[in-house]
Amino acid sequence: MPVNLKEPSATSGVDPTSLKDLKAGRGALIVNADDWGRDQETTDRTLECLDCGAVSSVSAMVFMADSERAAAVAQDHGVDAGLHLNLTAPFSAPGTSTNLIEHQQRLARYLRHHRLGHVLYHPGLASSFQYVVDAQLDEFERLYGSKPGRIDGHHHCHLCANVLLGHLLPTGTIVRRNFSFRAGEKSFGNRLYRAIVDRKLSKRHQLTDLFFSLPPLDVPRLERIFSAAKECVVELETHPIKSDEYAFLAGGNIFRWVAKGHIESFGALASRA
Repeated sequence: MPVNLKEPSATSGVDPTSLKDLKAGRGALIVNADDWGRDQETTDRTLECLDCGAVSSVSAMVFMADSERAAAVAQDHGVDAGLHLNLTAPFSAPGTSTNLIEHQQRLARYLRHHRLGHVLYHPGLASSFQYVVDAQLDEFERLYGSKPGRIDGHHHCHLCANVLLGHLLPTGTIVRRNFSFRAGEKSFGNRLYRAIVDRKLSKRHQLTDLFFSLPPLDVPRLERIFSAAKECVVELETHPIKSDEYAFLAGGNIFRWVAKGHIESFGALASRA
């Protein structure tokens, strides 16, 4: 079921049980565009991809330059939106609290400049993590009119130790899992760590079966991903601001592998369950 951009619908009220119910049924392909609201160009390019049916859902940033307008666009067009939790990119919305900016900058320095920042819990930053995550959850609700039914993260920082071990994401939400790799694509230790994190996530949250990025755009890899979506619930992450991904989506190349109307949104899955 494709996103219908002509008829507004609930933008974030995804039934958190929907993915669990679907896993006993047929597969699904969700093409999700990150960074909705980061700036006007990112939002507009993504909207083009939504309009042509190549993107089905978006992950929205708050406290960013285009967050307010993007939320209004989502409401007007019935765009399926979740929260793109941002702990690393500077907040750019005018009027953002100086205190919030300072706390987020502390987190960004830790996560971006310490090699093990993602995997080690930092007790000294626990209150900053709590404050910055809660502020974004509240701002999403203000902009979109409801709490986020699903959450992922900029640079995948929603999976860092302080967020996971601090239980900062609301129980029952759909949360983006780690990237899916076959044996040999990453080291055994890397894949084991990802599996442990995903297992912990699944105790409190709903996950898709598989998760991939759109690039690299090589034919054998794309064939494997789109084939997997026939039996599994697959999320495919994309960034339409990148020229190669934008051309693949807005130019219609994606429909060489998947027919129009077969790309589903998270919201459509909830109504299908």
